[in-house]
Amino acid sequence: MYESMTYESILQRMLGRVPGNVDKREGSILYDALAPAAAELTQMYIELDVILNETFADTAGRQYLIKRAAERGIIPSAATKAILKAEFNIDVPIGSRFSMDHLNYTATEKITDGEYKVQCESTGSEGNRHFGTLIPIDYIDGLSRAELTELLIPGEDEEETEHLRARYYNSLMSQAFGGNITDYKEKVNAIAGIGGVKVYPVWDGGGTVKLVLITSAYQQPSQELIDTVQAVIDPLPNQGQGYGIVPIGHKVTVVGAAAEAVKIQTQITCNQGWSWEDVQPYAEAVIDDYFLELAKTWADNNNLVVRISQLETRLLGLAGILDIARTRINDLEENLILKADSIPVRGELIV
Repeated sequence: MYESMTYESILQRMLGRVPGNVDKREGSILYDALAPAAAELTQMYIELDVILNETFADTAGRQYLIKRAAERGIIPSAATKAILKAEFNIDVPIGSRFSMDHLNYTATEKITDGEYKVQCESTGSEGNRHFGTLIPIDYIDGLSRAELTELLIPGEDEEETEHLRARYYNSLMSQAFGGNITDYKEKVNAIAGIGGVKVYPVWDGGGTVKLVLITSAYQQPSQELIDTVQAVIDPLPNQGQGYGIVPIGHKVTVVGAAAEAVKIQTQITCNQGWSWEDVQPYAEAVIDDYFLELAKTWADNNNLVVRISQLETRLLGLAGILDIARTRINDLEENLILKADSIPVRGELIV
């Protein structure tokens, strides 16, 4: 707004108010007296521009966006710790600590003989990515096998600024009240490990609601996470009786989005000096990234569409691939429209 208020323009305006019979040349007493004042006024206009931007939610930085969102009772979601399943050859004490790579884990609950829930001691999504052999930090007699085998509840990073901004605007456009769809979405998305939810009201008669979940890692949720959400929203033993956070009379069923394996067949011509074995890991990573992008939009779309054009464009962007042709998805040369509650995962890749 104040782009025109430069040092030069301010100084010239100030000098323009001085009578013409006074020496105003650079280096004169008057010029040297006004120049520092013009510099300070320029800085003031810069600060005014910053204040103006921080006043509005669409241009505010994180610090002031948090203050603006707090006026509507919206605060950034804090980082959470991942919960995983670990398998041992013996029962281990609750509180036992283990390490893998640069992360540490603590046994928190016994699932069954030799199987335990373990919590990553570090917050954030990094705890979702590591599986394999655990090393005990303290000696445990008789322990010969310790492995992380499954992610139960994903850890989440602190809420990103743009996601918080979107939540703020959503709160203005639709009001959460008394078990309406917006209310369900707000309550479910606030649970640790949830990345999105679809709400189906009256799906099995009056008063019934179905919630379909996706994890914060945009994957099919574990039964552990589904059970956790069910217990918070509407516990099964007393379904519809108001023991959860939904209104009395709402019978809620919680299920997870289904991971649908997508088979891809294509013909690839590699650049000179490259072979398919060289390119394959990069091709698989590109496909996985595309499917992750789709999964991130699942909650806001009726059906996800896996497009041949997108697959071919992304594969052609790899350094080792010269040309691509006759791409098929699930044996058909056409885009794949997934079911409403499905997300894509890479299945067989045939080249």
